[in-house]
Amino acid sequence: MKIIIVGCGKVGGTLAKQLCSEGHDVTVLDKDASKLRAMSSGYDVLALEGDASSYSDLKEAGVEDADILIAVTDSDEKNLLCCLIGRKTGNLKAIARVRNPVYNSEVEFFRKGFGLAMVINPEMAAASEIARMFRFPSAINIETFAKGHIELLTFHLPEHSKLAGKPLTYIHSKLHTDVLVVMVKRGDQVTIPSGDFVVQAGDVLSIVTGHGQAHDFFGKIGIETNRVKNVMIVGGGKVTYYVAKKLIENGISVKIIERDRTKCDELSDLLPRAEIIHGDGIDEDLLLEEGIEVVDGFTALTGLDEQNIMIGLFAKSVSKSNVKLVTKITKISFDDVIAGLNLGSIVNPKEITADYILQFVRSMQASVGSEMENLYKLPDSNAEAMEFHIGEQCKACDIPLQKLRLKKNILIAKIYRGDHLFTPTGSDYMQVGDTVVLVALREHKITNLDDILES
Repeated sequence: MKIIIVGCGKVGGTLAKQLCSEGHDVTVLDKDASKLRAMSSGYDVLALEGDASSYSDLKEAGVEDADILIAVTDSDEKNLLCCLIGRKTGNLKAIARVRNPVYNSEVEFFRKGFGLAMVINPEMAAASEIARMFRFPSAINIETFAKGHIELLTFHLPEHSKLAGKPLTYIHSKLHTDVLVVMVKRGDQVTIPSGDFVVQAGDVLSIVTGHGQAHDFFGKIGIETNRVKNVMIVGGGKVTYYVAKKLIENGISVKIIERDRTKCDELSDLLPRAEIIHGDGIDEDLLLEEGIEVVDGFTALTGLDEQNIMIGLFAKSVSKSNVKLVTKITKISFDDVIAGLNLGSIVNPKEITADYILQFVRSMQASVGSEMENLYKLPDSNAEAMEFHIGEQCKACDIPLQKLRLKKNILIAKIYRGDHLFTPTGSDYMQVGDTVVLVALREHKITNLDDILES
C-alpha cells in the first residue's frame, strides 16, 4: 500500500521503520530537513520537506493516489487539517493524532464529520494501559480480544510458583484449567512453546484465556492476584488525569502529588474524589510521609523519564506491600538497560500510539477472506498476537488443524464461535464466522489468516 506519514518524530519514525519492513511504499513529510535526512538514510522512504497543512505539499507527496494518510505532527490542528485535505483530495483512509483533552468529547465529531478512520490520543491510550495493569497487578501487560471475551496476559513466573520446573501439559492434566501458554521469554530467547516445554522460574510467560479465568489460574499456580485498592501517582499531567479518572471509576482510591500549584487546583476541580497533594515528587521525605511504603500501586508520570525511573526505583525499594509499579518512559531508548531495572511494567505513550496505528494498517491489508480485528505486540519480544474474523474466502476453513500445513512458530490459541470459547485441539477446525486468536513470530509478517499456511 502507498502510505504517507506526516511528522517525523518518534511515532512517525517508528511507523516508517515498521511499514517499510513490511513492504509498503512510504513517503514522509516534515518541515525539519535534518529529521528528513535521518529518516531517508535509515529507512527506504521518500522524504519530502513540506508543511502538513499545505495542499500543494501534500499533493507533491502523492495524497491523490495514497491508500493511507497518517498525521502525527506536534500540532493537533495541523493533523486534523492535513487529514481533511487528504480526504477531500484522494480516496484514502486518514488517521490523526489528537492530544489536547479539550477535543476528547469531540472525537466522534471529527471521525464522522471529517471522515477519519482513526483519531488517537497517546495520553489516553497510555492511561488505558496503565489502568488495566492496576486492575490485574500480577500481570506485566493485559490485552483483550473478541470484545473482551478473550484475555492475553503477560507475567513473570516467580520462584515459588507450582508451575516452575513443570511441562506445560501440567496446566491441563493437573490444574484442569483452560489456559494456554502462547509465548515464553527466557533471557533473549523467545519461544512459542509446545506442550512438553518445561518452564522455569524467572521466565516471562504470555497466556491466553477466557475473560475472568486468569484469577483462578494464578491462584492454582501460587501467584497472588490481590486487586489494587489504592494508587499513588507522582506528576499531574494529562496522563495522570486520564489514569486517575479511570481508576476512580473502578473504585480505586487515588493520591496525586504535583509540585505546580495551578495544576493541583485544576486536578482538584476535575477529580473531586482524588486526594491532591501539593509537593515535589522527588522529595523522599514527602513520599514517605504520604505513605509510599504501604500503597498497593505506584506510578511516576512526570515529564522527565529520569525522574520517573528514580522515583519508581525508590518506591520499589521502600515498599512493604509488594507494590504494583508502572513506569512511564517516553524518550529514553536503552531498552536492554531499562529491562534490567526493577521498574515493573513499562509504558511508552508514543510506542502505544504507533502500535495502535500499525494495528489499523495491518487490518486494512487483510482480504475479505479473513479480516484482522486486532494486533498486539507481546512485551519485549518479537512475537505478535492477532485476532481474525473469518470470512467466506478463507482457505484454512473446515480443515482439522492437524491437517493444516502451518508455518513454524505459529500457534492457534483460541476460537470463539457463537457464545462458545475453546482452546482448539488437532481435530478442531476453523469455520466462517469464527473469531480466531493466534500467536506468531513477527518475521512471518501475517496480514491475512491464510498467511499462516505454508505455500
